[in-house]
Amino acid sequence: MARGKLRIHLGAAPGVGKTYAMLSEAHRRVERGTDCVVAFAEHYDRPRTEAMLHGLEEVPRRRLEYRGAARTEMDVDAVLARRPQVALVDELAHTNVPGSRNAKRWQDVEDLLAAGIDVISTVNIQHLESLGDVVESITGVRQQETVPDEFVRRADQIELVDMSPQALRRRMAHGNIYAPDKVDAALSNHFRPGNLTALRELALLWVADRVDEYLKQYRSEHRVSAIWGSRERIVVGLTGGPEGRTLIRRAARLAEKGAGGEVLAVYVAGTDGLTSASPKELAVQRTLVEDLGGTFHHVVGDDVPAALLDFARGANATQIVLGSSRRKAWQYVFGPGVGATIARESGPDLDVHIVTHEGAAKGRGLPVARGARLGRARIIWGWAVGLAGPPLMTVLLGTVHLGLANDMLLLLTVTVAAALLGGLLPALASAALGSLLLNYFSTAPLHRWTVADPKNIVAIVIFVWVGVSVASVVDLAARRTHQAARLRAESEILSYLAGNVLRGETSLEALLERVRETFGMESAALLERGDHQAPWTCAGRVGVGPPVERPEDADVDVPVGDRLALALTGRVLPAADRRVLAAFAAQAVVVLDRRRLQEEADRARTLAEGNRIRTALLAAVSHDLRTPLAGIKAAVSSLRSDDVAWSEEDRAELLEGIEDGADRLDHLVGNLLDMSRLQTGTVTLIIRETDLDEVVPMALGGVPADSVTLDIPETLPMVAVDAGLLERSVANLVENAVKYSPDGTPVLVSASALAGRVEVRVVDRGPGVPDEAKERIFEPFQRYGDAPRGAGVGLGLAVARGFAEAMGGTLDAEDTPGGGLTMVLTVRRGRRTGTARRGRPPARAPHRRRPVPETPRTTRKAGFMSSTGGTPQSPTRVLVIDDEPQIVRALVINLQARKYEVDAAHDGATALRVAAARHPDVIVLDLGLPDMDGVEVIKGLRGWTRVPILVLSARHSSDEKVEALDAGADDYVTKPFGMDELLARLRAAVRRAEPAGGDEDEALVETDGFTVDLGAKKVNRDGKDVRLTPTEWHLLEVLVRNTGRLVGQKQLLQEVWGPSYGTETNYLRVYMAQLRRKLEVDPSHPRHFITEPGMGYRFEK
Repeated sequence: MARGKLRIHLGAAPGVGKTYAMLSEAHRRVERGTDCVVAFAEHYDRPRTEAMLHGLEEVPRRRLEYRGAARTEMDVDAVLARRPQVALVDELAHTNVPGSRNAKRWQDVEDLLAAGIDVISTVNIQHLESLGDVVESITGVRQQETVPDEFVRRADQIELVDMSPQALRRRMAHGNIYAPDKVDAALSNHFRPGNLTALRELALLWVADRVDEYLKQYRSEHRVSAIWGSRERIVVGLTGGPEGRTLIRRAARLAEKGAGGEVLAVYVAGTDGLTSASPKELAVQRTLVEDLGGTFHHVVGDDVPAALLDFARGANATQIVLGSSRRKAWQYVFGPGVGATIARESGPDLDVHIVTHEGAAKGRGLPVARGARLGRARIIWGWAVGLAGPPLMTVLLGTVHLGLANDMLLLLTVTVAAALLGGLLPALASAALGSLLLNYFSTAPLHRWTVADPKNIVAIVIFVWVGVSVASVVDLAARRTHQAARLRAESEILSYLAGNVLRGETSLEALLERVRETFGMESAALLERGDHQAPWTCAGRVGVGPPVERPEDADVDVPVGDRLALALTGRVLPAADRRVLAAFAAQAVVVLDRRRLQEEADRARTLAEGNRIRTALLAAVSHDLRTPLAGIKAAVSSLRSDDVAWSEEDRAELLEGIEDGADRLDHLVGNLLDMSRLQTGTVTLIIRETDLDEVVPMALGGVPADSVTLDIPETLPMVAVDAGLLERSVANLVENAVKYSPDGTPVLVSASALAGRVEVRVVDRGPGVPDEAKERIFEPFQRYGDAPRGAGVGLGLAVARGFAEAMGGTLDAEDTPGGGLTMVLTVRRGRRTGTARRGRPPARAPHRRRPVPETPRTTRKAGFMSSTGGTPQSPTRVLVIDDEPQIVRALVINLQARKYEVDAAHDGATALRVAAARHPDVIVLDLGLPDMDGVEVIKGLRGWTRVPILVLSARHSSDEKVEALDAGADDYVTKPFGMDELLARLRAAVRRAEPAGGDEDEALVETDGFTVDLGAKKVNRDGKDVRLTPTEWHLLEVLVRNTGRLVGQKQLLQEVWGPSYGTETNYLRVYMAQLRRKLEVDPSHPRHFITEPGMGYRFEK
C-alpha cells in the first residue's frame, strides 16, 4: 500500500490563519471531487473559522474522561474505517488524553499516512523540538508540546502561513483570536512585537532551509551543474595565512546584504595530506567563520583553482572571495596565479572578489628617487653578468669560430643584459672587460694586446661606445621610472590630504596611522608644548614601542612651528621624504586644530543646552509653582475674608485645596531633587526582594480611585528593586497616563512575569505619541510637542526612566492597540515567589483628593452689578475655565457664597460649548488649558460675543499679557492672586459692560402696542403677558438693546444661537416671523421689527 502524503501549514504564532488555510484547501479539494473529511479541527469560537467548517464532513470525535472532566480527541480508528482520500488534522503537536490510541497527535497522523490516507495538518514554529531552547529564550515559556523535526521535514509539502506582527496584534486587539478578557494579557506577553518578530524570523529561516534541501535534492537527482542564484552562497578561499580573518569578515558582510546569505570557508590541501598552513591559524579561522554563522570545509586537491571552482559549483555558490596575491611581479612569468585563474574559469554565474589585505599592502616607504633604484638583488645580478658574462662568452666563442662581427654582437648582448639588470656601472665593466677579451682572443695578432688592423680598433671603440650608450639609456629609464613612481605616490598622498581638508572627517589618530603605514615606521606621534621652556606633551600617538617624549628622541622629527613636531620611530628616512612628511605634519596640525574647535563647539553647545534647560526649567517651574500657590493663596485669602460667613463644608473644601496645593509643590520639588540626584550620580540604592502588590498600590494614592484599574496576578514572583524608587517611578507613570486619558476611561496598571524579568505596564487610551517622539518624551523638561499648555514640568518620565535604569531595569513606550500609549517598566525578577493574596483585596494607598463639586445649573436671571461694588442686585452668571481642580473649587465656593451663578469648564472645547449654551455675563479664563491655548479660546469667543473676559494665568511675561489682551481679553490677573483683588476686577469688568445710564427707565422699553421689561424678562401687550420661548426672548433682547440701530444677520445668529450658526439665515426668518405674529398689530406690515434686505434687522419704538 502506498504511503499517504503529508501537507503541513506552518505558522509563527496562533492566529496567523493556519486552520483557516487548511479548511480553505479542503473546500477546494471537495469542489474538485476529492473525498475529504475533517478528522479534527478546532474553531476556538472564531466566527470565520467556524463558518469554514460548514459544508465539510466531520468524523465524530472520541470522548474520554480525564481528571473528572469530559474531553474529546480525534478518533483514529473511525478515520481509518472511513478511509477518506484526505483527512484534516489540526494541531499536530497536541498531546492526547491518556487512554488514546497514541500519546501524541503526530503519531496519530503517522498511522493515517501508513494507511495510505493523505493528511493536511497545522503546526506553529515554537512546537518544533529542535527550537525549544530558542523559543524559551524569546518568550520565557518552555513549550511542553513538541513535534520531532524529522517528522515535519519528511512532509511532502510545507506551506508557510505568514502575517506581519502589526497585523496579528490588530487581529488580537479586535478580538479575532482570543476572548476579549484575554486580549490585554496576550498582547503584553506572548504577542509582544519583539516576540512575534523573532518567531516570524524563525519560521521564515526554517522554511528557507527546507526549501534549500528540496533544491539540493532536485539538483542532485537531475544532475544540474549550473549555478542557480536562489540565495547568496559565498565561498572564501583560505591559504592559512593571517589574511584569512579579513577575507572571512568581508564575506560575512557580503552575505548580510542578501536574504539568507551563507558563508562557506574552504582550505585546499595537497593530495599528499600535508598542509603548509599553520594548524593554529586554521583553527582560529574555523572558529571565526562558525561564530559568524558559516561553515568550514577542508578539501584535497593538487590544482587549487580547480578544487575551489568544483567546490563552489557543487555548493551552488554565487560568489568567491579571494585574497590579493603575495607574489612578486617576476613570479608571474611562471603562471597567472590562483586568483587570475579562478576569475578566468569562473564563468558568468560566479562572481569573484579579490580583496586586499595586510600582507599584500604593507607600507614600505615612498619609492626612492636616487640611489639603489633597481634593488639590491638586480644590482648583484647585473654585476655577476657584467663580470662573469664576457669570460664565459669568450670561452664559448673559442669553441666555435663565428668571426669578429658575430663575436662583437654576442659580447654586446652580454653588456646589454648587464645594463638591463644592474644599470650603468655593471654595463661599463662588462663593456671594458669585453673589449679587452675581444682584442686578446678575436683580433690579429691573437693572444696579444696589440691590434694590427686599424679597422679592428674602430670596431672595438664602437663596441665600447654602444655598450656605454645602452647602459646609460637603461639607467636613465630606470631613474625616470622610479621618479615617476615616487611622484605618483606623492600625488596620491597630497590628494588624500587635500580630500581630508575638504571633508574634515579624518581623526588625528587615523592620519598618524596613515603616516606610519606610508613610511613603514614603528610609531608616529604629534608632540606639542606651550612655549619654549614648557615640556613636550603628546597630542596623539599610534604604533608600538615606548612613547617618544621629545622630538630629539625620534628617528625622524619634522617641526611645525615652535610648538608642534611630528616624531617618527623605526628607521631613518632619506631627505627626499621630508617634503611629504612636512605635508603630513601640516595636515596633522589642521586636524588637531579642527578637533579642538570641535571640542570648543561641543562645550558651547553644552552650555547652550544648559541655558536652554535652565530656561525651560525656569519657565516650567515658574508655571508649576505659581499654579498650586495660586490655589493656596486663593483659599487662604478666602478664609481670611470677613464679608462672608463660611459654612463648615466650604471651610473644609478650602482647607483641602490648600493641602492639595502643598502636595503638588512637594511632588514638584521631589521630582527636581530626584533629577538632580540622577544627573549627579548620587542615587543610593537599597535593592531588596519586594512584592509588587505592596509597592504599586501605594503609588496610586495621588490619583482618583476610579481613574485606575489594577491587575497584578496572585502568582507573580517577587522583584529585586528599591521599593522607594519603584514607587516613585510607577507614581509618575500613572500620573502622566491619567493626565492624558479620556474622561471615564481608567488607566490599566498590570504586571506579568517573563523569563528573568517582571514587566509593569501602564496602559492609557489617550491620544498616543508618534514613533519619532517616543524617546524624546523621556528627556528632562520635555513634554510631547513642547506645547506650553497644561501642568507639568516635564520631569516625571525622565525621573521614572532614570530610577528604572538605576535599578537595572528599563522603561520604554509603545503604542496601545486601538489607540493610546503603554509604558513598559521592566525590573529584575527575584528569587522568591510572591506572597499569595487570595481572599484579600489588593492594598491601596488612601486617597484624599475630592472631585470639584458640580456647579448648580440654575435659571439665568438678568441683572447688573451694583455700582457700589457689593453683592449683585440680581444673579450674574460667571463661567470659570481652568483645568486646576483646587483653583476651580476655590472660585466656585467664593462666587456662590456671594450669590453668583457659576458654570465651570476644564478645557477649551467644553468652555466654548458652555458659553454658547449658557450665555455667561463674565468669563474667568486660564490660558494653560489641556486641549488648546487660552488665546485661541478668547478668539473663538470674540467671534460672536462681547462678554467680559478676565484672564487668570500663571504666565507672567509682558509679551504673553499683551497677546491675551490684544486677542480680546478685558483684564489680566497673574497667579498667585488674592481673592479680594480677583473679585474686585471681576466686578469692574461687569460694570464696564453695563449699558450707559443703567437706570430702571432704560430697562423698560415701551411702544404703542407692547412693553418690554428687560430686567424682568417680560413682554406685556394689551395688559397681558406674552409668552416667548428663550430663543425668541434672546432675539428680542438683542434687538431692543440696539434700538434704532441695524443689527447684522451674522451678529444676531452668533449672539442668539452661537458661533457656529453665522450663516443659518433661515433661523432668523422663522423666529422673526414668530415675533411679528406675537407682537405686531399687522405682521405683514411690521412697524417695530424692520427688515433691511440682505443686511439684517432693526427695532423701532
